[in-house]
Amino acid sequence: MGMQVNTNLAANNTYRNLAATQNDMSKSLEKLSSGLRINRASDDAAGLTISEALKSQVGGLTVASRNAQDGISVVQTAEGSLNEVQSILQRVRDLAVQAGNDSNNAASRTAITTEVSALSKELTRIGDSTNFNGTNLLDGSSKSLSFQVGANSGASSQITVDLSGANLKTITGAIGSTNTGSSFTDAADAAAAITASNAAHTFTVTNGDGSTTGVTTAILSGVTGTTVAEVNANLATALNADSTFAGSMVASVDVNGKVNVKSLTGGDVASSTLTGGAAGPAASSGLDFSSAASAAASIKVIDTQLAAVSTARANLGADQNRFESVVKTLAVSTENLTAAGSRIRDTDMAAEMVKYTRSSILTQAGTAMLAQANQSNQGVLSLLR
Repeated sequence: MGMQVNTNLAANNTYRNLAATQNDMSKSLEKLSSGLRINRASDDAAGLTISEALKSQVGGLTVASRNAQDGISVVQTAEGSLNEVQSILQRVRDLAVQAGNDSNNAASRTAITTEVSALSKELTRIGDSTNFNGTNLLDGSSKSLSFQVGANSGASSQITVDLSGANLKTITGAIGSTNTGSSFTDAADAAAAITASNAAHTFTVTNGDGSTTGVTTAILSGVTGTTVAEVNANLATALNADSTFAGSMVASVDVNGKVNVKSLTGGDVASSTLTGGAAGPAASSGLDFSSAASAAASIKVIDTQLAAVSTARANLGADQNRFESVVKTLAVSTENLTAAGSRIRDTDMAAEMVKYTRSSILTQAGTAMLAQANQSNQGVLSLLR
């Protein structure tokens, strides 16, 4: 090989290798200092795409877990208030049972009615005041609440909590003054009352939202009696024995001997067949404790509302259990997806340190060899002397 001055091939080769080694060492320093294997797309284009998708999933699942925990708080708030509602209804039922005893005089029945009225007002207050973050839960304004418990869109990532059964306005309407009830009498004499009673009877309930519900019984038979009051008492018994009627209303005889009909779920009752009488007295509004028979009918109204509250609480309890399962599932998914993303994006510090050490030694060696290569053409000077 000849001796040249303009081109030092050994130095060029050494410099090229030294530049590559320094580039490798620079990348190793970047990975070691950041802890990430992928700091830019050029490090691993495919890995970057996958890791970013996993990052989105992990972030979404983390927020979804918080959403599910908020759902638990909402359910606990509603169910806690319903627990007290059920306690109030149990007390009202106890009072209704007490009123069913004819040992009570008028003053005792008035005292019972007064306490029930106060308890009904408390039910109204609970319904108006129970809210979560400004959203009322028990006043019927929120029929259902939707919670995002997944990282993606779609029905599988959402849970809907049904609050329609936890409407305290319906309950207070059934037992309070908003349910006026109606009283009817068949005729002025027993014979005419018997004829009017032994027939199909149609009732219309005007609900709190303005809608109406119609109920028509089967053709009643066997209703007899020697007085109008006795016929009416037997008619009330026959109405309560009719499955269609008993599913939504209850009948009793009030202090005036009239047939008193109330909706089990609240609302004003009118009749298209029992037209001989007018609306009943104030005692027939909501729950009636003016007589043993009306108190017994009131017990049925209360039992219907107790069952509704129990069902609503059971549904909320099931929703809470579901939310708790969601939180556990999301925690496991978040952990696994985080681990998957880490394997793709994070630096293996031990392996990267080996690469850095290798690059560092090669850099030192390359620098020394470049110095030697630059000195290799110095022998040409001896020829020029």
